[in-house]
Amino acid sequence: MGKGDVKTKRGKINNGTFGARRKRKIKKRPTVEEKISIKTKK
Repeated sequence: MGKGDVKTKRGKINNGTFGARRKRKIKKRPTVEEKISIKTKK
């Protein structure tokens, strides 16, 4: 288990992939209400 092993976190980092061992950070999407309020402020 090391850099070449895709089933470990270190292997995922080395490969540049995501999965069960290495989750992606979820980007919070603005809601419709937030989008409308942003447009009215400008």
